[in-house]
Amino acid sequence: MRFTYCPHCGRKLIKKEIGDEGKIPYCESCCIPLWDMFTTSIIAAVINEYHEVALLRQNYVSSAKHVCVAGVMKIGESAEQAVIREVKEEIGQDVETLEFISSYPYEAKEMLMLGYKAIVKKQELKLSGEVDSAEWVAFDNAVSLLKEGSIAWQLVKTVIGK
Repeated sequence: MRFTYCPHCGRKLIKKEIGDEGKIPYCESCCIPLWDMFTTSIIAAVINEYHEVALLRQNYVSSAKHVCVAGVMKIGESAEQAVIREVKEEIGQDVETLEFISSYPYEAKEMLMLGYKAIVKKQELKLSGEVDSAEWVAFDNAVSLLKEGSIAWQLVKTVIGK
């Protein structure tokens, strides 16, 4: 989100030099800089003890390729809590171990995605209403089902060592 007006007082912002940051939107009335904001979300490569990764189909994301479990962090929630919650909500799995892999800027949606490896004991996938389908996919086949260059593709490649 890029501010044009102050969210506190509604006044139109000016550009003001702020230290090493350069010209930043600034409210002269409230005397505060208003940096561009982004949504923080998580993305998880969910893997099991059989060297499989859970890949989802969510037609509102892509009708052609699979995706990983992902979701927006809620206020007051840590990234790790968000991963555990989203994995349970979207595919009904209980996370046993989490490992942070990398952060991924997603400029098209003004998001920062925090990527994790989530290890679970394989159970039947129980899908939420926002997941059209999901399946356990062998590591050897997983990357080919993801959009090349996508954040999910980058994450899964790293997690499975391809």
